[in-house]
Amino acid sequence: MRLERLSKEQIKKEISSLQGWNIINGKLHKDFAFKDYVEAFGFMCRASIHIEKMNHHPEWFNVYNKISIDLVTHDAGGITQNDINLARIFNLLEK
Repeated sequence: MRLERLSKEQIKKEISSLQGWNIINGKLHKDFAFKDYVEAFGFMCRASIHIEKMNHHPEWFNVYNKISIDLVTHDAGGITQNDINLARIFNLLEK
């Protein structure tokens, strides 16, 4: 199944309900901060289960208690509904 890139209007509508997410360099982006490294790593482990199920792998970077995540669907050349869905999952796992 080929995923279709969302329009700018669709993206704007979707991210209005995604707390903490914005667009940087054409990608959905959010910086997460946790209590410590163990909590940050635990988030990444929980997230990886969903990531594998979706077969949709983020660009993420971790230093101690901070994680930066960028989401984009390279095959579609932009942000797709898959990126929005994964961002929603990350927000749920953050709590």
